[in-house]
Amino acid sequence: MAGVDYLADERNKAEFDVNEMKIVWAGSRHAFELSDRISRLVASDPAFRKDNRPMLSRKELFKNTLRKTAHAWKRINELRLTEEEANKLRFYVDEPAFADLHWGMFVPAIKGQGTDEQHQKWLPLAYKMQIIGCYAQTELGHGSNVQGLETTATFDPQTDEFIIHSPTLTSSKWWPGGLGKVSTHAVVYARLITDGKDHGVHGFIVQLRSLDDHSPLPGIIVGDIGMKFGNGAYNTMDNGVLRFDHVRIPRNQMLMRVSQVTREGKYKQSNVPRQLVYGTMVYVRQVIVSDASYALSRAVCIATRYSCVRRQFGSQNGGAETQVIDYKTQQNRLFPLLASAYAFRFVSEWLKWLYTDVMQRLQANDFSTLPEAHACTAGLKSLTTSATADGIEECRKLCGGHGYLCSSGLPELFAVYVPACTYEGDNTVLLLQVARFLMKTVSQLGSGKKPVGTISYMEQAEHLMKCRCEVQRAEDWLKPSVILEVFEARATRMSVACAQNLSKFANPEEGFSELLADLVEAAIAHCQLIVVSKFIEKLRQDIPGKGVKQVLGMLCNIYALHILHKNLGDFVSTGCITSKQASLANEQLRSLYSQVRPNAVALVDSFNYTDHFLGSVLGRYDGNVYPNLYEEAWKDPLNDSVVPDGYHEYIRPILKQQLRTARL
Repeated sequence: MAGVDYLADERNKAEFDVNEMKIVWAGSRHAFELSDRISRLVASDPAFRKDNRPMLSRKELFKNTLRKTAHAWKRINELRLTEEEANKLRFYVDEPAFADLHWGMFVPAIKGQGTDEQHQKWLPLAYKMQIIGCYAQTELGHGSNVQGLETTATFDPQTDEFIIHSPTLTSSKWWPGGLGKVSTHAVVYARLITDGKDHGVHGFIVQLRSLDDHSPLPGIIVGDIGMKFGNGAYNTMDNGVLRFDHVRIPRNQMLMRVSQVTREGKYKQSNVPRQLVYGTMVYVRQVIVSDASYALSRAVCIATRYSCVRRQFGSQNGGAETQVIDYKTQQNRLFPLLASAYAFRFVSEWLKWLYTDVMQRLQANDFSTLPEAHACTAGLKSLTTSATADGIEECRKLCGGHGYLCSSGLPELFAVYVPACTYEGDNTVLLLQVARFLMKTVSQLGSGKKPVGTISYMEQAEHLMKCRCEVQRAEDWLKPSVILEVFEARATRMSVACAQNLSKFANPEEGFSELLADLVEAAIAHCQLIVVSKFIEKLRQDIPGKGVKQVLGMLCNIYALHILHKNLGDFVSTGCITSKQASLANEQLRSLYSQVRPNAVALVDSFNYTDHFLGSVLGRYDGNVYPNLYEEAWKDPLNDSVVPDGYHEYIRPILKQQLRTARL
């Protein structure tokens, strides 16, 4: 029945002001109103239809994405959207496309690493999309190890040009989105060589294709790297391969804000601090953490609504079966993911502030907080993307067999999201960067140098190494001060233990290599503490709306206590808590699940996602799942004919043979 809200009873149970929670989730009233307006604009435009994606061939899929991207650009110009509005429109179109790297990496790279003159030349062209760029860093043989890149840029003083060359097969650029078939230009990262000396990896603007007929320029071999994981998903994107055969570019196409090569071929540093390059990295990773909260919240929204619609077992005397969401096993798996989505949203909000703070300090030649900010963003990128990828898959399982259908929206969401665990830094490699920072911090304790920012708790290391948790009753676990101290003690003790074990090795690098697994665990503990602490900080703010702060407090406690439960070995073995206190934490966790249960649907409604954006029959706002699942099934191309293609060729001969055998 159209127009019936099958989840109305669930929505009526809410104990908080949903409209105010929508504003809290969005970050501000302005952000909420902008997102709401743009998401509905996209949802109402039939040109942005996406339900047929999994059924399209690769070529159809790619051409369809070209059409949508062109239509989006047309609408952006017709409606004269601001940069903020245009970014939101691209986000809600919800399709990996060549323009993602143009706006997300190519333009920021030129802005961050180009000179004023380069800004004046290239940015107007890029902003009008008169050129389309990508970001060519990763190679076939090297990704995370940027210093190991093999592409070369050799300066020729006779012609005042750089010669860009791929000396080996493994130096082929591999993976850049937009490169395969669309990009006209790329920011290419290559080893700068002048007068036989290697100055390390630098960025260069290189034209790849003719602006007249789009054919590759001389010396350039470029193409698509092939099908990727999943139906639809990232197969809408032309991830590419690129090789250079002694391609010449003018000297002024080296990005020279930080480092320069003179007309005479002399390499020199500019007076702009090299550390400014890290500002772009902090920005990109902040965006990735924000994207993690959106992706996880989408999956949780689908799984929560469907868990209320789906009923299994428990019926007595012919009555209704039990809603799946009322089973404690379902709550134990689902509600921590709901809490994580909110936790990641708030930590990404804080990262926006951190980026602004870091950039202001860098402009004033204050680099004191940069190492901590770099480690913090690296760790949070790793933590949130890994948890989100795992969480989306868990939500698919929470939807039972129907979660495996493409029409559930979850398989494609997973396939689109999971590359985040690798791009912009492999997650394990990033955690090891965090671990190095932690080991350096521990080594400086007592030296008079104060730990800053997210590592400032280490200043209390002496206390945190000895303190004992004072929890005596389950409700004691609801005290933010108790949770914070326990998480700080665990992180400190794990880091100090690693440092002590490292000190036993004569060769520090050999020790680091031997203790990699322990160091990764210490880094995770530190990052989980950051997320918990930022959630608690959020709760200390003035949050309007009936019951909003209270229900957010429940989610904060669920996030923290679930992390504690999943990592009990760390907390108990380091002496932070006793086994009895662990049992009390689990008791409190079960109680919190019961308290969140009536608010579950309202909490996912607060994400304010349209049905178009969710792209899921199971996660429909109205909860009318089964008729629509049935209807979707008949749309599959296999159902275009009653008798399948190939019946006469393959099936009929088998059947007739079986019939003849049966008569014998």
